[in-house]
Amino acid sequence: MNLPTTLEARALYQKWLGNPQAAARVALACLDLTSLNEQDTEADIDALCVRAQGRFGPVAAVCVWPRLAAHARKLLPAPIAVAAVANFPDGSGDIARAVRETGDIVQSGAQEVDLVLPYSQLLLGNDVAVAALLAAVRKASEGLRLKVILETGGLVGGAHILRASRMSLDAGADFLKTSTGKTTISATPEAARVMLAAIAADPGAAKRVGFKPSGGIRTVADAAVYIALVDEILGASALTPQRFRIGASSVLADIEAVLSGQNPVAAAAAGSY
Repeated sequence: MNLPTTLEARALYQKWLGNPQAAARVALACLDLTSLNEQDTEADIDALCVRAQGRFGPVAAVCVWPRLAAHARKLLPAPIAVAAVANFPDGSGDIARAVRETGDIVQSGAQEVDLVLPYSQLLLGNDVAVAALLAAVRKASEGLRLKVILETGGLVGGAHILRASRMSLDAGADFLKTSTGKTTISATPEAARVMLAAIAADPGAAKRVGFKPSGGIRTVADAAVYIALVDEILGASALTPQRFRIGASSVLADIEAVLSGQNPVAAAAAGSY
């Protein structure tokens, strides 16, 4: 990880990494508690929704497969959102499939769509196809929060990540999300910085669009890195569920441990959910 270079950025990193309880409170409030195992059943989602309503307070949302979104919605109180994935995890260029899956999410009663951008098409330079899919899903998900997954581990180099970010913003994305959690490289601070800078530089997005790191975030220390980045680039006012989410399945255990007064776990290596 590249260390922050300005005095202000260093102070923010010290603020969040040096105060695990404060970082844990933000991480909990902004957590998308996730279960995207292919074999997931309603029983698995039952357990997930119980975990989402823990003794230290609720998470922001649960994120599941479209086939399980309606079940999750029935189990959760209204303040906890339900997100479901579309075009996941491969990021196909098939517009009909992406729109169909988005329609299933809309019909389920979920509030949020986590859509995988067709990143292979972007790498081939087929921006027209990428833009067409994004536009079709934005139209199909009207009224829902749209988080676009860039799969930054597959977009080698900051230029590709920046292009994907700008295309997603132009299409009306409500959030930029790093990863599916299904590839070798998931969220990284370097990719996050490019995405956050793209949001901050866009006049129509700077005060509206949120950021979601996902994949490999297993500890409060992991989460604190991204909290500090958001604070640095978008400002402290963006550290709310409306502008910041963390996609993870296992970090909740460390959040609860930290809030219970136990010693925090060291930061983990990047990986899957």
